[in-house]
Amino acid sequence: MAYKITDACINCGACAAGCPVEAIAEAGDKHEINADVCIDCGACADTCPVGAIEA
Repeated sequence: MAYKITDACINCGACAAGCPVEAIAEAGDKHEINADVCIDCGACADTCPVGAIEA
């Protein structure tokens, strides 16, 4: 199951920069994870400064 970005996202882009498979893209006022590309590694959650990413 892919990680998800919650509404706590501040749209900083740190998660996208930390994703090894480029599964994260900006979508309006926050970022979204493409579940079909996500490899469930958790790198994005480790880079999020506000803890907006959960499994």
